[in-house]
Amino acid sequence: MTSPHAATTVEGLATDVCLPDGTGPYPAILVRTPYDRTRHLAEARGWARRGFAAVVQDVRGRHASPGEWRPYENETADGAATARWIRRQPWSDGRIVAAGASYAAHCALVLALGPEADTDARPDAVIAAVPALGPAETAREPSGPERLLARAGWWAAHGDRPDSDEDALAKALAADPGLLAHLPLTGLPERLGRHLPSWAGLWRHRERGRLPARAAHAGLPLLAVGGHHDHFTEDTLALWHTWGGPSARLLLGPWGHGLAAAPGPDAGPAHRVVLGELYARWARRALAGDLTPGRHGALALGGADLWLPAATEGEPRPLPLRPLHGAVFTADPDRPVRSDDLTVPTGEPADRCLLVTAPLPRPLDVVGTVRVRMRATADTPYADWAVRLVALTPQGRAERLAVGVLRRSGAPAGPADPQETEGGFTVELGRLARRLRAGTRLRIEIAGHHFPAHARNPHTGEDPVTAGRLLASRREVDPTSVTLTLPVLPSRPTPTDPAKEILR
Repeated sequence: MTSPHAATTVEGLATDVCLPDGTGPYPAILVRTPYDRTRHLAEARGWARRGFAAVVQDVRGRHASPGEWRPYENETADGAATARWIRRQPWSDGRIVAAGASYAAHCALVLALGPEADTDARPDAVIAAVPALGPAETAREPSGPERLLARAGWWAAHGDRPDSDEDALAKALAADPGLLAHLPLTGLPERLGRHLPSWAGLWRHRERGRLPARAAHAGLPLLAVGGHHDHFTEDTLALWHTWGGPSARLLLGPWGHGLAAAPGPDAGPAHRVVLGELYARWARRALAGDLTPGRHGALALGGADLWLPAATEGEPRPLPLRPLHGAVFTADPDRPVRSDDLTVPTGEPADRCLLVTAPLPRPLDVVGTVRVRMRATADTPYADWAVRLVALTPQGRAERLAVGVLRRSGAPAGPADPQETEGGFTVELGRLARRLRAGTRLRIEIAGHHFPAHARNPHTGEDPVTAGRLLASRREVDPTSVTLTLPVLPSRPTPTDPAKEILR
């Protein structure tokens, strides 16, 4: 192949190859994507400028690749065939880095963690950014609540079609603002006017953790990249923690799903990382075997313009809470607490329990998992407990910090229930890496719904995806039992250089 950028087919799949100047051979970067390979041309040229042959492919059934689009089903075999093809090319030096973000990270990971006997198909290193590990991980929280808005948006945009319409859900919601409230949720395709046979099948996936379990036996280097404001943050961390290869690196910034292109409100100048350059430098060291063994990396401390070593973890510190409202409230799925609205009604009947801390007397550096423990009951045998942590700044702004949703029995559980501790239970709100300013107050909201980010629990015992009726649920919280525990660094942290940690 003499052209620096050429289109070809591999096993019938549309593939672009972008080569560096010179005669080669070169190490290769393989990106397999459902989001249109032509959108990666600038990225491919960037890899080529840095001495890599960039191979970008439309996955089966998407854009220029023929076949049927079946999310998460064909990527191992198709990726393996492409890796074997790369190694047969005259411009290839036999070394491959599988790379990708979101669904493309899934494609890279299943190739890296494929059958042990198929060594010719396995890459030599993997870059997984904001990884969508599998259908179960993307569709549900660990305790079961369905991630409705994110999945409806993805399926409306990309599901069961060869091309994409990124604004499909937004346009449908503009025409019908109550679109996601219609029952049953399996009827969403009809309301969208789309043929989406895979939508109902998505919710049958409940087994989480397959890729992290296989990652424990990985034999190659990993670079995992994520954002603290991404809905796959916990999966990115789980991948890094369980990776069994010779080295694992983590870069976790104050970003959303778009990484550095989607900074959060706590991002600062030091958090503007040129990811392409960092990826290329890491790839060269990974392929040369020059990375220090073990797990290293960097995480951003939002609101402080600092980077910390990835292993940094705060010490658990409970914060006193003052109850404000709603020790007894009604979780009514016909009027659910909204995930997209931080306004708090205080009239009757109450729709959530509210508690607040005193203003922080000094800044707190919070790094690690936030937990809320409480004693509470529901009068229905099937209930979700949604807990939202909000920062109330001295300037009068409300900023969402973290959310956790736990699905459990509404009645007090028996002593064998692992979530029960002295009659209470714990809701994990995920990880924070944030400096909280002096004068900030923290508000805890305990509710029965977090809609439309999560599907409404119907309180009938039916599956929320197929339920056709809804019941209100009376909740009672013991305000004296509610404990907010933050992982607080005991002293001002020592900053690090993220490039140094990634490339060490």
